[in-house]
Amino acid sequence: MKQHQFDLLSHEQEPGLIIAGVDEVGRGPLCGPVITAAVILDPARPIPGLNDSKKLSEKKRDELFDLICRDALSWSLGRAEVAEIDELNILHATMLAMQRAVEGLSVTPDLAYIDGNRCPKLTCRAEAVVKGDSRVAEIAAASIVAKVTRDREMAVLDKEWPGYGIAGHKGYPTKVHMDALKKLGATPIHRRSFKPVREALELVD
Repeated sequence: MKQHQFDLLSHEQEPGLIIAGVDEVGRGPLCGPVITAAVILDPARPIPGLNDSKKLSEKKRDELFDLICRDALSWSLGRAEVAEIDELNILHATMLAMQRAVEGLSVTPDLAYIDGNRCPKLTCRAEAVVKGDSRVAEIAAASIVAKVTRDREMAVLDKEWPGYGIAGHKGYPTKVHMDALKKLGATPIHRRSFKPVREALELVD
């Protein structure tokens, strides 16, 4: 497989800079937490095959997840729970989860590249990178760590709340999920601030 080429190589512009990549998974689902990850790669231990997690197979993501956790200079997870999402809204909850991920790093970064067009408030310099998971190796690594972590958690929640198909759709508003919501109502892990969940609750009531 052809090695993915990342086009944002600020490492070359500022040698020795400690860079963290930050990404999230779970903004769009109707249930479950939003999970974020921050990763600082070790230049001495490059990880081949990094790419946007959405462009990788589940098997490849799992393999890279293990490599990142083993070889990265530092990595950390952050999260915002359903109650926080409903209280703050999904954007602010995501920013909070990103803050938590960066604060959890054992190595303090000089610069954090944030996937998307907004940055959380951090103690280090931060830059937003649109489509960063395809442009920055550290963000690609963070996207893999966040996605694998959340997918595994949703598989556990599927067993706790059967009938919704959560392991398959990961909480996204698929037809299977919407039909189950209308039939069974919402669980404690559903985001009541999201319109489809509110509408399903009104139908059940």
